[in-house]
Amino acid sequence: MHLDDARHGLTRLYTALKDVPAEAQARPDWNEPHGKRFREAMHDDFNTPVAMAVLFELATEVNKTRSPALASQLAALGGVMGLLVRDPHAFLQGGVGAAADGLDAAEVEARIEARRAAKAARDFARADGIRADLLAAGIVLEDKPGGVTEWRRA
Repeated sequence: MHLDDARHGLTRLYTALKDVPAEAQARPDWNEPHGKRFREAMHDDFNTPVAMAVLFELATEVNKTRSPALASQLAALGGVMGLLVRDPHAFLQGGVGAAADGLDAAEVEARIEARRAAKAARDFARADGIRADLLAAGIVLEDKPGGVTEWRRA
């Protein structure tokens, strides 16, 4: 697996946890179907590809059901492998204060606020330009209901 593929996969797992609260310090439920398959894979000479497949299946279930119990199971099983130990928002934003293409979190937030103001003034061309500039800098914006805009590094 290439590093870019690994980063994309980890981003997918953290994205599943982003909006669904997982229990802090959750322990794996080895009786739950995903837990059973994960444990079997790890007991099969550390069959990591199968264990990772279980994590991705569980992430899909979390995205479909928005279940906090499944999110906790995902975080706990990922933790067994040393994964998913960071706050999902911090991971997806590259960490507080982390710079990518010269933009830190405060600068991204300032541009999001400028975009919000442009939209309020019905200057949609400027708002779209700000979104495009951020995307070119590796920042993906996600508009949510209620006028909330979340962001993550691409």
